[in-house]
Amino acid sequence: MKRISPITTLFSIGLLLLVGISGCTGEPSNADSSSSADSSPAANTGESIKNPYQIVTTCVMVTDIVEQVAGDKAKVSGIMGEGVDPHLYKPTRNDVTKLLQADVIFYSGLLLEGKMTVAFEQAGNQEISVHAVTAVIERSYLREPPEFEGHPDPHVWMDVSAWSQCVGGIAESLSKFDPDNAEAYQSNAKGYQKQLKELDDYVKKVIATIPKEQRVLVTAHDAFGYFSRAYGIEIRSVQGLSTESAAGLRDIEDLVKFIVKRKVSAIFVETSVSEKNIQALVEGAEKKGWKVRIGGSLYSDAMGAPGTYEGTYIGMLDHDATIITRALGGTAPEKGMNGKLRSAPQKE
Repeated sequence: MKRISPITTLFSIGLLLLVGISGCTGEPSNADSSSSADSSPAANTGESIKNPYQIVTTCVMVTDIVEQVAGDKAKVSGIMGEGVDPHLYKPTRNDVTKLLQADVIFYSGLLLEGKMTVAFEQAGNQEISVHAVTAVIERSYLREPPEFEGHPDPHVWMDVSAWSQCVGGIAESLSKFDPDNAEAYQSNAKGYQKQLKELDDYVKKVIATIPKEQRVLVTAHDAFGYFSRAYGIEIRSVQGLSTESAAGLRDIEDLVKFIVKRKVSAIFVETSVSEKNIQALVEGAEKKGWKVRIGGSLYSDAMGAPGTYEGTYIGMLDHDATIITRALGGTAPEKGMNGKLRSAPQKE
């Protein structure tokens, strides 16, 4: 286990200052590239790893799947908690210290955690094993909307089959780091991927029950592009891929016209994004003689409360698919795929 020396403490303070001025709209660094799963040298030099070792993760979606694969072989500690928007998150001094004490770091990548890029690079320079979980995804799969300055859409977890690939990549990375427990990591990953296949099938099934003319998902920001492509539902959003992008009056007016023209019955807020733009859509549609309701609150860049079913990746997607389906006139169990959802809106 690594220990921080006084020199490293001084380094971490300097690093924090660097991170503070690092934006998320710059060119991707090597640490955020999707071309390689490892952005630092392999940590294992042939010696057995002492369990449990320390893994540090970023957003809760990454934390959850890393925990599933690591099992009891490592202690997994996430930096970002419930309801945190990873697009806007700036690491604190404690975060930097935690990163520098880690044996392994996993982050989502594709500039989702853009303000942490410098921290990942510097951790790699300290011979810490740093991995972007999305590095295993083929470049041809990634969405690259023109409004995001040529950068890939980072919201890969909204397609369950793609996020399942990331689970396999985590198992490979941990097997290389701790080969003595490689069999356990591979077994954990395969068992979890079986659950994800069931989730993927459920989402496909329930979304398909929404009447075709009502199969339109309107949300606060463009986090559901992969969900749209994987599950056959049209999407519209007020903001772009990053919540840092501002929605102008024209954007809201155009979306109001779309809602009224298509007679969209329900639109959705997101737990990690302000509701004000969605409320503006409701009010704008009403002025044009069309009543659209808020169909529920969706998880996009964050999951539910820790310790709850919705606070897991499976619960997050079960919640979203069930809420969307029922609000738009489809058929889904009120308490979701596993009967564990705390609540879901009744169809009107």
